[in-house]
Amino acid sequence: MDVAGDDTGPPAGVSTASDGTGLGKVHLGLLAAMALVMGNMIGSGVFLLPASLAPLGWNAVAGWIVTTAGVLVLAYVLTGLTKAQPGAGSPAGFVSVAFGQMTGFFVSWIYLVSIWTAVATIAVAAVSYMSSVLPALSAAPFGPALAAIVLLWLTALINLRGLRSAGGFQIATLAIKIVPLLVVIVIAARLLFNGEAQVMPLDAVPITPGSINVSATLTLWALLGFESASIVAARVRNPQVNIARATLWGTGLTGLLYLIVCSAIAMLLPMSIAAASPAPFATFVARYWNGSAAAMVTLFAVVSCVGALNGWTLLEAELSRDMAVRGLLPRWFASTDGEGTPRRALVVSTGITTLFVIMNGLRSMRGLFEYLLLLSTSATLWLYLACALAAWKLRVCRPFAALGTLYALWALWGAGIGASGMSFILMALGLPIWLWTRRET
Repeated sequence: MDVAGDDTGPPAGVSTASDGTGLGKVHLGLLAAMALVMGNMIGSGVFLLPASLAPLGWNAVAGWIVTTAGVLVLAYVLTGLTKAQPGAGSPAGFVSVAFGQMTGFFVSWIYLVSIWTAVATIAVAAVSYMSSVLPALSAAPFGPALAAIVLLWLTALINLRGLRSAGGFQIATLAIKIVPLLVVIVIAARLLFNGEAQVMPLDAVPITPGSINVSATLTLWALLGFESASIVAARVRNPQVNIARATLWGTGLTGLLYLIVCSAIAMLLPMSIAAASPAPFATFVARYWNGSAAAMVTLFAVVSCVGALNGWTLLEAELSRDMAVRGLLPRWFASTDGEGTPRRALVVSTGITTLFVIMNGLRSMRGLFEYLLLLSTSATLWLYLACALAAWKLRVCRPFAALGTLYALWALWGAGIGASGMSFILMALGLPIWLWTRRET
C-alpha cells in the first residue's frame, strides 16, 4: 500500500502533529493518490451510461473523445497551477491567488456543495445496485434513503480511522472495481476477433454536433473527480511531482478505459436491448458469457460505488479543513486529531449529505439519482471554469488555460440553463457563510 508514514504520533485530540503541520505523518504516495483520482472517477456513472449512450450511436464515441480531451486539458491546467503556485495548495487556493479571497470562497463553496451532492448521489446509486440483489431495500417508501444514510456513515467511520485506513481502502476497492471493465474488454475482443457480433453501422444514427454535445454532457459525470489529488495536496507526499502524475495518468487511463468499455457495450449490444437495460454491464455479460457472471457484475458495481464514496468522503472533509485554514470557513472546521484527520469537518459533512438524502427520500430511486447527479455536475463546472481563468490570469500554461475555459463554458451550456442556474443560486446562498467567516478575521 503506497501510503507513507508510520503509526506513531501525538494522542488523539491534539490538533498539531509532531511535524508541525497539524496533518500528521501519514501521507498519500503516488499509488494512493492515483487510486484516489481513478477511484473517485470510476464510481456509479460508468455502469449506467451505456444504456443512455446506446441511442446516440457513434455520437457517443465522439462524445467520449471530446470529454476526455477536455478533461485532460483541465487536468493539465491544474497540474501547471500546482507547480507554479505551490503555496496555494489546492484549486481553491489558486482561485484566491488570482481573484481574491471572496471569489475563492464562492468557487470553493459551490464545489463543496457539489461534493456533498456527489456523495449522496453515489450512496443512492450503491443502494440501487444492492436492491437488485436485495429487493427488500426498495420495498418501503423510505427504504432506499435509509439504506443510503447507513452507507454514508459506515464510509465516514472508515475515514475517521485516519488517512492510512481511507487510502488503503481506496487502493483495494480500485483493484476490485477495474475487474468488470477488464471482463467487458476481453469479451468484446473475443467477439470481434471471432466475428460473433456485429458493430453498430456508422450510419445507424446520424452524427451531428447536437448529438455529440448531448453525449459529451452525459459522459462528463463519469469523469468528474480528476481534480481529487489537487484537493488533498497537503496530504500528498512530494505534491509537485505526485499530483501531476496521479492527475494526468489517472485521468488518461480512466478516459481510455471508459471509451473502450462503454463503446463496446453500446456498439455490440443491439440498440433496443442496450437502451432498455437497467444494468447494461450485466446485460452484456449475460448475453455474451453467462448469467452467473452477470450477477457478479452487480456486486462489483456496489464495490465500485463504495470505493468512490470513500474517496469523495475524504475529499469533502479535506476541502472543508483547507477552506477553514485559509479563512474561507469558520476556524472550527480546521481542527484535526493526532493523525491529522479533520474529524469535525468529516462529521459535519456527512451530516449534510445525510440531509440531502432525507430531503429527497420520497423521490423514486431513479428520480433521486438523476436530481443529485445533475446538481453535482453543474456545480463542479464552476470550479473548472474558475481554475482555467485563474491559470490564464497567472500566466500559467495559457494555451491550455484558454482551451479549458472554452471547454468549461461549453459544458455549462450543455448542462442546460436550469441546472447551471440552480448551481449559481446555490453559490450565492453561501453569502451568509462568507459574512460569518469575515467576523472571525
